Amino acid sequence: MDFKPLITLLAIVNPLAIVPFFIHYTQGFSDEQRRRTILVASFAAFVVIAISALLGLEILDFFGISLASFQVGGGMLLLISSMNMLNAQPAEAKPLTNEMEDGAEKAARGASIAVVPLTIPLLTGPATMSTVVIYAEKAHSALQVVALVGYGVVIALVTAISFSLAEPIARVLGKTGINVMTRLMGLILAALAVEVMAGGLGKLFPILRS
Repeated sequence: MDFKPLITLLAIVNPLAIVPFFIHYTQGFSDEQRRRTILVASFAAFVVIAISALLGLEILDFFGISLASFQVGGGMLLLISSMNMLNAQPAEAKPLTNEMEDGAEKAARGASIAVVPLTIPLLTGPATMSTVVIYAEKAHSALQVVALVGYGVVIALVTAISFSLAEPIARVLGKTGINVMTRLMGLILAALAVEVMAGGLGKLFPILRS
């Protein structure tokens, strides 16, 4: 079984890098609210990956986009994400806007904070979706597609564990430790991004293979 998709997804999602955001957005939450946020965020991450694996190619067909072009675009997006991570930012990080801050202040409404911004865009944004679609196209059997969806379950479990241990992790690693972990994952992701782009460029320009 090929575990490269799982390694890539773990590098992109990198729940450890989102731990500080989780702590920030759940300040003032009760234990029950925090548990609910963890469950919803983990499940939402799985749903995003599963939909991308099962319907991503159909969506591309609907818009008339070739997979080779999507690979190049997705690879560039992964490379940009890796650059963010090498600067110790989450792969899917976006600037903290006033809108996000307002969302945090309104977190008592329920699990909405778990979906936006924790799951989208911080955990599973465009880079994650494009990666899953690219690997779904490479799947040669239904079993491989099921395995890809199964990797979504693994991502959800890792996310749930990371968020459940958020405060102990933050204390043990500290800001410096989390930054180091993020940079290491970014380096791995940069190498994988080059592979994805090379595959797409080889399909678009066969002469590059010679």
